[in-house]
Amino acid sequence: MAAPVDPLKSGSPASLIGWQGLGAEGRNRVLGGPDAAAIAALRGQPAQEPLRVFVGLNNADTPKARAALALAELRRIGAFDRAVLVIATPTGTGWVDPAAMQPVEYLMQGDIASVSVQYSYLPSWLSLLVEPEYGAETAQAVFRAVYGHWTGLPKDTRPKLYLFGLSLGSLNSDLSADIYDVLGDPYQGALWAGPPFASRTWPQITAGRAAGSPAWAPRFRDGSLVRFTTQTDHTAEADASWGPIRIVYLQYASDPIVFFSPATLWRRPDWMVAPRGPDVSPSLAWVPVVTFFQLVFDMMTATSTPAGYGHVYAAGDYLTGWLAVTAPEGWTAPELDRLRAELRAQGL
Repeated sequence: MAAPVDPLKSGSPASLIGWQGLGAEGRNRVLGGPDAAAIAALRGQPAQEPLRVFVGLNNADTPKARAALALAELRRIGAFDRAVLVIATPTGTGWVDPAAMQPVEYLMQGDIASVSVQYSYLPSWLSLLVEPEYGAETAQAVFRAVYGHWTGLPKDTRPKLYLFGLSLGSLNSDLSADIYDVLGDPYQGALWAGPPFASRTWPQITAGRAAGSPAWAPRFRDGSLVRFTTQTDHTAEADASWGPIRIVYLQYASDPIVFFSPATLWRRPDWMVAPRGPDVSPSLAWVPVVTFFQLVFDMMTATSTPAGYGHVYAAGDYLTGWLAVTAPEGWTAPELDRLRAELRAQGL
């Protein structure tokens, strides 16, 4: 791929970030769509070019240095002048799912910036096993750099700040910020998809779900802070209005990355208890030891399913999550239907 000439893109001649250091995933992210023309065409309204900052492993020597470089690039291109800023923590390989980010770029009419910093070359499952501290260290450094600058800006002019992560990116995004450190000036929300079973917050919330709610679509307390969604929108199932922070988990009942547990060796997991998720076969029976190894093999092939099943999250379901988290104004039901159709047409 040739380096971009647009000075607002990472890796361009004007950029602080070298093109070669971005790596394949970084170059894909920077050059990916949609552009301003595609966004404007969907609704027939003016749109801006989404800003996408990416820092690769080879762009700086340490997580702290990469985070500082990311912040400098965000400031250079005017990212803090946009309406929305997303810290998108990548998966182990540095991949940022286009199916996740394109919906929110459309929803914001391009008035959005996002930043991602690579922390590994390994697939998420392998990175989680052999270098788990790398992802958390990088995610924390990036959040501190961006949040530190963001809190110093006037509240009425700074962008809304959101977190995003898929798979290991979800786990590390969760670890990037301690809720007690941001209560005085909180970010606006987070969308975490396919949270691995080893995540920090997800297991606690799932275990503390309301009685009668299934493990694959739990309801947590009054729903003012955390809500869940699947292939079906469950984000309206709450007893209270949203609070100052909106956190949405997107997960599928058929995702073994989410629902794997060593305890499956000797105990039937909650996600197999009726009512089961719509994507879990009713003929699947729990057998001690056997089911554990079935899940192990399922994890190895979890990204080979069609979109909307297993660990492959569909753009339409991401869209549902972003609608709940960001609550964009002005979108009509027919316009959202057109957006869903456009995302499907792109195979997302």
